[in-house]
Amino acid sequence: MSTSRGTKREVSRRDLLTAGLAAGTSLALPTAPAAADTIAQQVPWAPGEANKPSPVAGSDYRFLSADEAAWLDAAVSRLIPQDDMGPGARELGVTLFIDRQLAGAYGRAERWYMAGPWSKGTDSQGYQSRMTPAQMYRAAIKAIDVYCRGKFGGKPFVELSTEQQDTVLGELEEGKAKLQNVDAKAFFKQFLLNTQEGYFADPMYGGNKDMAAWKMIGFPGARYDYRDFVGQHGKRYPLPPVAIYGRPDWSSKA
Repeated sequence: MSTSRGTKREVSRRDLLTAGLAAGTSLALPTAPAAADTIAQQVPWAPGEANKPSPVAGSDYRFLSADEAAWLDAAVSRLIPQDDMGPGARELGVTLFIDRQLAGAYGRAERWYMAGPWSKGTDSQGYQSRMTPAQMYRAAIKAIDVYCRGKFGGKPFVELSTEQQDTVLGELEEGKAKLQNVDAKAFFKQFLLNTQEGYFADPMYGGNKDMAAWKMIGFPGARYDYRDFVGQHGKRYPLPPVAIYGRPDWSSKA
């Protein structure tokens, strides 16, 4: 057996049987614990490292420029506008959510297969662009403003009326808007998904401020137990939601 990148490590059948015996009896354990290791690519490993969430801190943008943030504020406000039912996407911090996602592993497509071949995919195949999400957002926002200026007398998206903005977003969704270097329909699909994620995600990721979206729909959040209410169909959940890191009104006990 050999690893990738030219690093070779021979593992015999005897080694594998010995490892299995060591896992099953204390007599076979070494006197000192060996460091955790993997065969493939020799990746370091630490317990729980990949599962520990990192809450968004601050309100500064890490990826978006001021103009790009203004574009997103305007666009998410049309996808989920504020109304009598509750706050809209802008009010709940969806722009900050998207910014931090684009500035991180998602924006760089670190866990995605991003090599060719580059053929036109179908709607059911998911993300098919050769650009990372961060690259797509940057290119799409610029291209959409160019499209708007050509269609509405030199005005960028943020200067359009809400009706005109809705028209542009509809043309993106249907693939009717022809953008330079960006598939309009593919971008809109990803942008709508990210907006929905930011609106309903745990507040630790930057959106869903004060769990307002959860309160609006009666979602309990990360509450440890709500079995008593599962069978009570048609009734509004009576308790406040709980985020992964608790609720603001909770205080730690000494």
